[in-house]
Amino acid sequence: MPSTCYGVHRRDCKSGCIVRRNTISSMGKLASLQIKFHKISDALVPSTLIHPISMPSSKPVHNISRYIARISLLCISWLIAIQYNIRLTHADQVVLLDTTREATLEWTRYPYGPQAQTPGWVEESFTDFVKGINWRSYVVCDVAYHNVNNWLWSPFIDRGPANRLYIEIQFTIRDCSLFPGNALSCKETFSLLFYEFDAATREPPPWQTDSYRLIARIAAGEGRFNQNSDVDINTEVKSIAVNKKGVYFAFRDQGACISVLAVKVYYITCPAVTENFAHFNETPTGKEITIIEKQNGTCVENAEPYEPPTYLCKGDGKWTILTGGCRCKVGYEPNDVKKTCTECPVGTFKSPEVRKCMPCPLHSNSSKTGSAFCMCLPGYYRHPRDGRHIPCYSPPAAPTNLTLLFVDQTSAILSWSAPTRNESQLVEGPGQLHSYHSDVVYKIRCSMCSPNVMFNPSTDTFNETKITLTNLDPVTTYTVQIHSTNGISYLVDSIFHSNETTANSEIAFANASTASNLLDLNEIKTEHAEIIFTTESALLSTVFNLRILAITSKDADLEWDKPLQNDAPLEFYEVRWFPKIELDSINKSALNTKDTKAHIEGLLESTEYGFQVRCKTINGFGSYSNMIYAQTLQSVSSVYDDSVQIRFIAGAIVTGVLFLVIFIVATVYFMRSKHQDELDKKSTNHLPLPMDYASNEVNSMDTTPIVKTLHSNVTTPLFGNSRSYVDPHTYEDPNQAIREFAREIDANYITIEAIIG
Repeated sequence: MPSTCYGVHRRDCKSGCIVRRNTISSMGKLASLQIKFHKISDALVPSTLIHPISMPSSKPVHNISRYIARISLLCISWLIAIQYNIRLTHADQVVLLDTTREATLEWTRYPYGPQAQTPGWVEESFTDFVKGINWRSYVVCDVAYHNVNNWLWSPFIDRGPANRLYIEIQFTIRDCSLFPGNALSCKETFSLLFYEFDAATREPPPWQTDSYRLIARIAAGEGRFNQNSDVDINTEVKSIAVNKKGVYFAFRDQGACISVLAVKVYYITCPAVTENFAHFNETPTGKEITIIEKQNGTCVENAEPYEPPTYLCKGDGKWTILTGGCRCKVGYEPNDVKKTCTECPVGTFKSPEVRKCMPCPLHSNSSKTGSAFCMCLPGYYRHPRDGRHIPCYSPPAAPTNLTLLFVDQTSAILSWSAPTRNESQLVEGPGQLHSYHSDVVYKIRCSMCSPNVMFNPSTDTFNETKITLTNLDPVTTYTVQIHSTNGISYLVDSIFHSNETTANSEIAFANASTASNLLDLNEIKTEHAEIIFTTESALLSTVFNLRILAITSKDADLEWDKPLQNDAPLEFYEVRWFPKIELDSINKSALNTKDTKAHIEGLLESTEYGFQVRCKTINGFGSYSNMIYAQTLQSVSSVYDDSVQIRFIAGAIVTGVLFLVIFIVATVYFMRSKHQDELDKKSTNHLPLPMDYASNEVNSMDTTPIVKTLHSNVTTPLFGNSRSYVDPHTYEDPNQAIREFAREIDANYITIEAIIG
């Protein structure tokens, strides 16, 4: 046999051979590629490329050689293309053992040596110069011996991080029909076993079967070669779950003719990938095909996680179900193609509100790379709650028409007009213009105000153009400044370019409420309006000795004494009152009077009220007097009305019960009277007959025993006194007459035999 078909077995070469390779596709499935070669003039060509060709005998021999050479060249090109495509579809395999890359194997064999009963496994070469194959392999063919037990051990294979190992075997098996009469123990299978161990040993593990775990009994799945068929190279892939440091594989032959051409041991991994700017290392698959391994990712450089990134590795070497991920830090732009974060150049920024490096907004600039925002130019500022992508504004003009609307001893009210608004600022973005606008807000500054002074509105900045100050000190001069500044900016509209669409927008606006810093007017120069005013003086004397003269359920009479000292003529007194439970209520009733007494009406019954009085002069109101409390009475008429109503209801109930009793009594009396009338009517209709007639009737019709009394000759029934005569003609039903006549006899025993008359 030529060298192009060597290595199956020196004695087994036929007219052709088969080369078969198994690969694991990117889908994790085992795909097989089998190419058959036929021998044509000492050259191998794929059988798929050979068609029936009619060659005239007149053709020269060199034309046939040229045709075969072309076919061979085409075959080689086709093989190269297939191998290239196979490499493209390979999943990640980590090869631990590959005999096709070894110059010599020298595996452990048993039996081996001069004293062996059988030749056993022999190391040879499998060579195919056309495909550039020169593999070291093992062959055995001890079919002519009894009790064959040939073992072949692989070297110790360290599993590394693998959870499951795959072993790929390429082999050939001869058909037992090729050994007629000479095969004493011919078989067409061999056993594949393994032995796990925590360290490599100098001596092979015990070769007894009990020490090994059987993986499979392998047969030729693609066929066995014989005299009438081509040589088939079979490929078998098996896998095992591993737990210890490493494993030995063993091949056991018990009488087959086998050539183990190539052995490859590997494990499958999910390849290292970068998704969502998180890197996931190469991950071995689980111990079982159905087990999923969870892998935690790490953010790429200059990225931070927004949710812990995780990826699941399936048993076929594919990633699935990505959760979480990372995003580029501020000042770094994401590169979606390379999955990296690139530093923003000078003059640009990248804040959480935008996805990519953007030019600095209006009136701002950045002087270094990797800027998270652009600083405002001198004279311009950005509201602390504005996003970093918002332009910087100059402060608005000062408020106008600042006026003192009201002032007394302890309070003042100021108002003003709003300044001219800033025009909307246009910010150019990728493919569009964004129009921003900022409303004017105000802040009050009062240098003379004590901490007890209250402001309404009470926020640090506000939109109203009026403010109330309370808890001021009397006869005190105050200087108040009203500053105007820009409020939080907002998007007015987006003016798109005519040739652009919204898909080109790269700006994602953040929630402006995330910032909590307040404006610091010491750092920002703002325009303001100023006003100076003095509070009124307080009265030195107040109303005292407030007392209640009389109080009813709805009225109250009050009286008080005049102030002992007055700094100005009195104009009137103000009296106010309110229920005690509404002490903190703003709405309180009041009346004005020039006398030192007052009559208050319209009070609620059974309610406790508080009363106060103060006086009014040309300088203003004085302070209120001490509060006194009194409770209104309950109305007597209402108590009387309630009593009358209760009596009326009780009388109605008694009357109703009385009428009900009378009705029941009358009904019972009427029913009894009616029943007595019926009894009397029956007694009248059945008067007793003369004694002799009754005696005859009794003797002739009644079967009750008859006896004679001692005092007369009149016969009477044995049981009871004499009975009334029953005239059957007065009854429409004779049965009714019999039942009336013979009441002491059970009606079931009475039968009318005949009716006469």
